[in-house]
Amino acid sequence: MYLSTIDKPGTANWKGLSGNVFALGTVSLITDVSSEMVAAILPLYLVIGLQLSPAAYGLIDGVYTGATTLLRLAGGYLADRTNRRKAVAGFGYGISAVAKLGLLAAGTSTALLGLVITADRAGKGLRTAPRDALITLSTPSGDLGRAFGVHRAMDGIGAFAGPLVAMAVLAASAQSFDAVFVVSFCIAAFGVLVLALYVKDRPEPLERKDPIKLALLKDPAVRKIVLAASLLGLVTIGDGFVYLLLQKREGLAFGWFPLLAVGTSLVYLLLAAPLGALADRVGRLKVMLCGYGALTVVYLLLFGPLGGWPLMLLVVLLYGVFYACTDGVLMALAGPVLPERLRTTGIALIQSGQALAYLGSSVLFGLAWQFWSPEAATRTAAVAVVLALITTAALLGRRRTS
Repeated sequence: MYLSTIDKPGTANWKGLSGNVFALGTVSLITDVSSEMVAAILPLYLVIGLQLSPAAYGLIDGVYTGATTLLRLAGGYLADRTNRRKAVAGFGYGISAVAKLGLLAAGTSTALLGLVITADRAGKGLRTAPRDALITLSTPSGDLGRAFGVHRAMDGIGAFAGPLVAMAVLAASAQSFDAVFVVSFCIAAFGVLVLALYVKDRPEPLERKDPIKLALLKDPAVRKIVLAASLLGLVTIGDGFVYLLLQKREGLAFGWFPLLAVGTSLVYLLLAAPLGALADRVGRLKVMLCGYGALTVVYLLLFGPLGGWPLMLLVVLLYGVFYACTDGVLMALAGPVLPERLRTTGIALIQSGQALAYLGSSVLFGLAWQFWSPEAATRTAAVAVVLALITTAALLGRRRTS
């Protein structure tokens, strides 16, 4: 098994990348199969099954990503403070795994579903920054774009497979959502086991005994990246909104709905590694801005002249390009700016700013959909992305980004 050879002397790693990157990618792949099994059916279940309004769905969708902001910071700070990034990440993965069982007890209660979803995202909030910090600490600075691209590509394989596994479980269990939740838990638990056995921590010698202080924002370069990430998060609406708008416009059968996420994930996993490597060569900021340009086109297409399968295919393609250009590339852009001893805290700070902004974005878009119209809400979002792109280019364009 390849994972068993990680970091052994004489072991050849693919194009110089650490085996730790592949081990973390494997954990993310397995975990994403579990999480995307649930995420692929959740928007349709909440809006169509439970008849939630767009504003209510926007609130839940925002909570799904944004309500764990403080836990992201806590996870990053704790990982740096204790120098045990693997342990903190493992705790987060474990919480998310157990939360899958909580969905069994929640039933159709919106309040209980919100609590379970919050617990699941709490786990993600704790694990994301320590995981990404382990990648940066296991990779030379010049290869960070490729390392994050490879990791995100493996993550994308899990996101691609998750909805398909969910569809298979539903078909085999006579459309039982409980069966999906149980299988999702089992897969997530296996991911935690892989992390425990094969991921290696990367502690630095703690020669200094002074307490870590959250003074990162005193650095102008860090402030600019946090501000840019938060601004971009504020203009990004959730996947569920995009897929629901497509489903409503085209009358897509419910059984086909999870395939929209499958298509996006397929494009993402195919392009994440190549675009990460491209970012290392031509500049990470350029690639990231191109990704948000693709997102702008997605928003404009949702109520443009194109329709039918060509519309759905183009939206899925561009949406996958957006994720491949931005997800890991932002962390690769930030990595060299952050001091090594505070790397996890810094990544958590950036991700927290983006997540908190995303909470606001989801709530505002849900309200705009309900009280204006989906067309007006989507076109306003497109204009907001363009303005955010201009601002981000002005903030980050004067410093070297690769």
